Amino acid sequence: MEWPLMIYRCLLPVYVLAAGPAWVLKMIRRGGWTSGLGERFGKYREDLEFEPCGQVHVHAVSVGETMLALKLIRAWQNRRPGKRFVLAVATATGRQVAEAQAPEGVRVVYQPVDFRILVERYLKRFEPSQVVLVEGEMWPHLMRSCACRNIPVRLVNARMSPRSRRRFRKLADWVRPVFRHLDAVAVQEASDAEIWQHLGVSADRVSVTGSLKFDPGRQQGRAGREEFGEMIEALAGGKPPVLAASTHAGEEVVLANAVFEAGGFPVVVPRHAERREEVLQDLAKAGGQGVLRSRFQVPVEPGKWVLVVDSTGELRDWIQAAEVVVMGKSFRSIGGQNPAEAIEAGKPVVVGPHMENFEPLVSRMVDAGGAFRVDEEGLIGVLASLLDDPGLQSRCAVAGQRVLAQHAGAVDRIIDLLEIG
Repeated sequence: MEWPLMIYRCLLPVYVLAAGPAWVLKMIRRGGWTSGLGERFGKYREDLEFEPCGQVHVHAVSVGETMLALKLIRAWQNRRPGKRFVLAVATATGRQVAEAQAPEGVRVVYQPVDFRILVERYLKRFEPSQVVLVEGEMWPHLMRSCACRNIPVRLVNARMSPRSRRRFRKLADWVRPVFRHLDAVAVQEASDAEIWQHLGVSADRVSVTGSLKFDPGRQQGRAGREEFGEMIEALAGGKPPVLAASTHAGEEVVLANAVFEAGGFPVVVPRHAERREEVLQDLAKAGGQGVLRSRFQVPVEPGKWVLVVDSTGELRDWIQAAEVVVMGKSFRSIGGQNPAEAIEAGKPVVVGPHMENFEPLVSRMVDAGGAFRVDEEGLIGVLASLLDDPGLQSRCAVAGQRVLAQHAGAVDRIIDLLEIG
């Protein structure tokens, strides 16, 4: 056994014991305590519509990765009608999204905790034909056990933030024994290939496919949900709606106030819906009044109303109802959130100074006039310019879609790769 795996095997129980209380609390807050807890320990029901042994297993962790997994699965089923999948998720919110949106022929389960005995129980139960990892979650026991069983493990939409890249370079000797088990890696940019080769993946196993996340696919022209527009209309008083997407702590008040000052109506979508009460309190302290999407009622009294979308998996439809989209986690937090859905929808995009996780795409967008990057001081001016000039909105949206089109066809190229062998 490789020495890094031995150390991992010793440290994993310590980590689980230390992180366990916070993990359980998060599950309870997000409604995941009763949604298949036993599956995390390798116990799976058999009284279901179909017995999915021998299928492709797609693994996703976050809600964002779950959405990408669903995008990949839908495209694969369009190519191979009747093909079945298992979608293995790691979070309660990810499971909620998967169960709500998974097409027919997809069984949603929890990934097992990465103890060897639990992973072996999972693999023996399902006998996957291959395991597809989305974006970057590496589970050493899962990957090693798959290698011992000759189950291919392929990583798609592989990405590393600059911070992760620096960290993995320092830990290269530790992670190479794990990464060498990857049978294929689909990277988003040619510049991404070198880091994976440095981490132990042979050059012939690394393919440049473009981004699953940024491939427009068939999303352009999608219609939004009529009731969302009606909610906005009831609160906005004729002001144009501006969506603050996937916001993090501290951003809701800043972005809502900027939208008001620019003459728009703010629709705030927190990244984590369970922060709803915190967001309402922050808005109230700043002189605003929040209306929750989950308990929507038209206010009787006039006021400085902000629509707070406390739901999961609906962001794409809320984007359709907006005139301008501002990306969260880019003003008061680091890394940014995915702008692709807004670009696909033909909306002008505004980002803050911190979009590190979506480079080089964002810089290309800004250079091409397909997005505006501003700090908090410059936000009001940019929003006012966009809301006052429909022509500027249109030019920005077209330029953004032109940049995004460079990733067109990525989904098909990834499926081609996964169907080999």
